[in-house]
Amino acid sequence: MLEPQAPPDLAAWLTLFSSAEMPVLRQTARRLDEAHQRIDRVNGRDIIAIVLQDPLLAIRVLAYIQSFGSKRLRSDVTNIATAVMMLGVEPFFRKFENPATIETMLGRKPQALLGVLQVILRCQRASRYAHDWAFARHDMNVEEVALAALLHDLTEVLLWCFAPEQAIAIRARLQVDKNLHSSVVQREVLGFPLSELHLALCRAWQLPELLTALMDNDSAQLARVQNVKLAVNLARHSVDGWTDAALPGDFAAIEKLLNVSRETLLSRLQLPPELLPQLVPAEDKSGVRR
Repeated sequence: MLEPQAPPDLAAWLTLFSSAEMPVLRQTARRLDEAHQRIDRVNGRDIIAIVLQDPLLAIRVLAYIQSFGSKRLRSDVTNIATAVMMLGVEPFFRKFENPATIETMLGRKPQALLGVLQVILRCQRASRYAHDWAFARHDMNVEEVALAALLHDLTEVLLWCFAPEQAIAIRARLQVDKNLHSSVVQREVLGFPLSELHLALCRAWQLPELLTALMDNDSAQLARVQNVKLAVNLARHSVDGWTDAALPGDFAAIEKLLNVSRETLLSRLQLPPELLPQLVPAEDKSGVRR
């Protein structure tokens, strides 16, 4: 088990994260074991469903597949389905059997365990939003968009796993002052925003440029990147309920992306009915399109 350290610069953090053995969720390990036991009845779709619930297993699969085949073939692996197809069912289980788990790694650090589980839950929610909206937009590859949303905040997950003291310090500052931007606090604590480390990790793992671009907020003028960014933002801002001050701006941007009304969007999000009156603008209630 790696003890939390504070590497001196981004290069040292990159070495730490890129060389570490990624743990997975205990539930993921259990589902993998159950699937392995009935391998004669398991297909690629079953494996994909397991992988896409766990950002850490997803990145392990993508990073591993880069050692396969030609550079041209690897550049085409922008979703888990293609990666699993290239590996095959039996080789997949041989490579990823008996993984370390987050719960074991952080068993004596309950605050860090709770923190990382909360971030992973947020990643899962962002991926579901991104998948739904990409499907509604008739995106050319819905799974790419959903995977990019799942992995968008991967470095935050890794920080909780391998350097929980720094993750706790960042969260504490953000809780004290809700007006602070997370990237500013990350720079104060780590010396750089996590987005910079994320892109450096993508390069270190030789992830396809297309997938990396989908996670790069600097390219948010592209509809597919907007899809990912807005899904991540909505998941982040709604993590503690539907009262965050940033939500109206999120809703407006999503409505523009999908070309829908507020009421239609909230219905698509399947929010509790009692929340709808306070979240639907007066003009929507009156039948006037925003």
